[in-house]
Amino acid sequence: MLTQKYHGFRLCTGATWAAPWSLYSALREHDPVHRVVPEDRPENDYWVLTRHAHVVAAARDTATFSSRDGLTVEYGELEQIGLTANPPLVMQDPPQHTEFRTLVARGFTPRRVETLEPMVRAFVRERLDLLADGGDIVETLFKPLPSMVVAHYLGVPEQDRDRFDGWTDAVVAGGVDRTNEQAEAASTDMVGYFAELIRRRRTEPGDDTVSLLVQAGLGATDEDVTGLVQVLAYAWTMVAGGNDTTTGLLGGAVQLLHLNPAQRDALTADPALIRPAIEEFARLTSPVQGLARTTTREVEIEGVTIPAGRKVLLVYGSANRDERVFGPDAADLDITRNPQHILTFGHGPHHCLGAAAARLQARVAMEELLARYPRFTVDIDAVEYAEGPYVRRPTRVPFRSAA
Repeated sequence: MLTQKYHGFRLCTGATWAAPWSLYSALREHDPVHRVVPEDRPENDYWVLTRHAHVVAAARDTATFSSRDGLTVEYGELEQIGLTANPPLVMQDPPQHTEFRTLVARGFTPRRVETLEPMVRAFVRERLDLLADGGDIVETLFKPLPSMVVAHYLGVPEQDRDRFDGWTDAVVAGGVDRTNEQAEAASTDMVGYFAELIRRRRTEPGDDTVSLLVQAGLGATDEDVTGLVQVLAYAWTMVAGGNDTTTGLLGGAVQLLHLNPAQRDALTADPALIRPAIEEFARLTSPVQGLARTTTREVEIEGVTIPAGRKVLLVYGSANRDERVFGPDAADLDITRNPQHILTFGHGPHHCLGAAAARLQARVAMEELLARYPRFTVDIDAVEYAEGPYVRRPTRVPFRSAA
């Protein structure tokens, strides 16, 4: 059993995201199938999986660990957010999930993603110019970069990018605080904007995902309410899921390099090492620290029985540091590790569609950053993290261009 120090799992948020690792380690070792019973709502108990093998098995088995009741440990989640009738892609199970995913996946192949590199590199260089005298690297680069890429994928014209960035900020905040009036207003504005964009793409298609979906017949007319909602839900998912995760990866990577200057210097000396090193950054940062599933039947893991209809939190952030898979030094940065089977982008049918785009942004950002500011430092003690129990994302990382 867990020692008293670790007894009583609590979801991280804000400042507690700085170092959840000892809790994860204790759970992996002593209580890998951990039951949480909230004191104020004992009927809303849920289970926590922290070992790599268990998380992988659950993520793969969508028939037993379903996404259709939402991805948080809250019961009745889809009813709360009004998406029961038309859940977004990430809250669907096969075969419904498979059909829609196959349709939108065309724009996310590694080959298609690589065509974004010149645009991404130009953007990164422009933003790095603003950091010559230091500043907050999240606000200057790591937050606007993924917002720009998501806007490109959705076909948002250049002249509308400022509006889109504002919606992105508010919607990401609303994913944490569902009573956030600014987030609700932004969501309403964004839905109206994309409804009009869908109508325009019927006659003026572009090389973007919204055009692809419309051309496939979704939202092809105003009477196709279901199709319209599907496209709108997908756009919302792209905004909510494609921004803060990449920011978390980049914001965590610069901290790891600051804490490991010899490895930072090795990457600077040999930039060819950066591409494989991105996997190690992704493993250790794990921006999406965990998502929940709901059991469709009674299931036994490590001698523990989880009843049907219960929420199960898959803690990717812990699984990615499991010593059973990544060795006794799993908690340490090793840019030559070349880790396999990381869970940063999920696993199985729900493996992240945007993984290649996130890797591209991370690689280009690290290449340009190390070429421009090879002796950079960050103020670890002043790093701040976003509220919210599922995504570990720095909101502020003070940066100095030289030691």
